[in-house]
Amino acid sequence: MAEFRMPSLGADMQSGKLLEWKVAPGTLVKRGQVVAVVGTEKGDIEVEVFEEGLIQNFAVQEGAEVPVGAPLAWIDEGAARPGLPKKEAPPPAAEKTEQRIRVSPLARKLAAELGVDLTQIQGSGPHGAIDKDDIERAAQQTAPPLPAAEGPPGKADFQAGMRRAIALAMTRANRDIPHYYLECRIDMTRALSWLEAENLQRPIQNRLLPAVLLIKAVAKALVKVPQLNGYWTKDALQIAEGIHIGFAIALRQGGLVTPAIHHADLQGADELMTNLHDLILRTRSGRLRSSELTDATITVTHLGDRGVEKVFGVIYPPQVALVGFGKITEEVWVEKGMIGVRPVLHATLAGDHRASDGRTGAEFLESLDQLLQTPEALFAA
Repeated sequence: MAEFRMPSLGADMQSGKLLEWKVAPGTLVKRGQVVAVVGTEKGDIEVEVFEEGLIQNFAVQEGAEVPVGAPLAWIDEGAARPGLPKKEAPPPAAEKTEQRIRVSPLARKLAAELGVDLTQIQGSGPHGAIDKDDIERAAQQTAPPLPAAEGPPGKADFQAGMRRAIALAMTRANRDIPHYYLECRIDMTRALSWLEAENLQRPIQNRLLPAVLLIKAVAKALVKVPQLNGYWTKDALQIAEGIHIGFAIALRQGGLVTPAIHHADLQGADELMTNLHDLILRTRSGRLRSSELTDATITVTHLGDRGVEKVFGVIYPPQVALVGFGKITEEVWVEKGMIGVRPVLHATLAGDHRASDGRTGAEFLESLDQLLQTPEALFAA
């Protein structure tokens, strides 16, 4: 019997409100199927299931506030695989005792320091073990809420919640991640010329944005330097198999969300442009899926439209790198002893020094530059 748990939809999420069940007990579900809608400080998120089987029963009902890692439902996997014995759903959890709880020594010490009751925590580690992150989430849940910012009712509450979520994530990032920063200037003459020629052949509604070139170049550079594509977890680097670019999108009501563009390295220009446009629309209308919030293997932030020339970002844990792009500006450029003016893009990299070093980061930026010098090859089959 598999447990379907409240997912963590980002390092800043401590709990979510179960707004709606999309299935009923007795429903046969497949991997990737949307089974529930969860309310978070980032909006209402459609949550997918990653097991196949029969929904046996629910652990919580609609309207309940549920901590990350707590069971939402039980799924009988044997029902999806004929021949396997079916198991009865577990009974409601009995009151836990300290002696029976699986908890790491560090988590137990931290719980004592923060005054967290271990018997009230559902562990998210292997076999339900409680780890340090579970303790921190529980401590933050009991902290007093921040006062709402001034503004219209509803919007102020959302902004206050969003800022609090971002503050928690960035506090964790600055505390736990030893950042290093690198910067390079990229001559965008060839890239912009290719983009202009390409768009002249397209109807207005199908024209490509410069962001498409940048996302694709980042994805291709990660193929060459995979050490920046993954997660720092359990004190080790886990390099991800797929390249899922988290693209920072500003919400109209304030705050940022970084949903993932899945397998960006494998997408063609039209597919990538369509998916980016769709992702922006669904992010701002609050119609994202849980996998789009949890699957990003690296984050790209682009603030050129705001006039910013350089971006030095903070890595979003458990990712190990963030790429920043600023505004393309005309700058003096010297090449082979000749002085001219070129359109120049400042690209920055924030790296996690536990997972990589400056040399690795420099290889990535060098690869990124080279890829943007041959834009016609970026989308070649």
